Amino acid sequence: MFKDTWRRIRKSDAARRVACWLVAMYIRLAWATGRWEIKNAAVPERFWREGKPFIIAFWHGRLLILPAMWPTSAKISMLISMHRDGELIANAIGYFGHGTVRGSAAKPGSAKDRGGVAALRGMLKALKANEYVGITPDGPRGPRMRASEGIVTVARMSGVPIIPCSYGARARKVLGSWDRFVIPLPFTRGVIVWGEPIYIAREADAAALETARQTVEAGLNAVTRAADEAMGVDPVEPAPVTASAEAVA
Repeated sequence: MFKDTWRRIRKSDAARRVACWLVAMYIRLAWATGRWEIKNAAVPERFWREGKPFIIAFWHGRLLILPAMWPTSAKISMLISMHRDGELIANAIGYFGHGTVRGSAAKPGSAKDRGGVAALRGMLKALKANEYVGITPDGPRGPRMRASEGIVTVARMSGVPIIPCSYGARARKVLGSWDRFVIPLPFTRGVIVWGEPIYIAREADAAALETARQTVEAGLNAVTRAADEAMGVDPVEPAPVTASAEAVA
């Protein structure tokens, strides 16, 4: 029944507009009523204070809270996929005043690339203007919590660091989708965990980029597990490594 309803929403312009507004209002509700703790906040705050750009990396399943928790004083553009679900997310994010770049986090020119070249240009332009970029390196279709190479390519070409970020919630709904999307419930206790900056040298070769990709993946999984464990809930596990190997090949 839910799938049938979702298909109808995706096909109707009016229904999509209403759905985007409802999603945005729910994000505001979950953020405003939750008791949110932020760990390692000094890391992003230093970059915001000095006006230095970075790439925030977060798993697709931990997307929901980012639009509300991001400071309005720091302009950010979030990479959103080209498919219809991506359009819904982009429109919902627009209610918070954030920008979007449409395309794929896959390596430009790869089999999974869709709009990757245009997206890469858009992200590099934003970062050059000392703005911030948000990327879900396992989006738009997974494998879950396995990073594609696209994010380290952007970091190498721009010269800015990647900072992993994730959240956990004591009271939550975990969807059965490929990404195990986590929806914090209103009035819950929650935590946002920031990782340390990850720098990629401009001269990095293919082997160095693969090492960097693994570092980003490990860093994101570490902050995600730390957030879930801090809330006393079962951690969401990454997809099997064999699936990841196919995604980044």
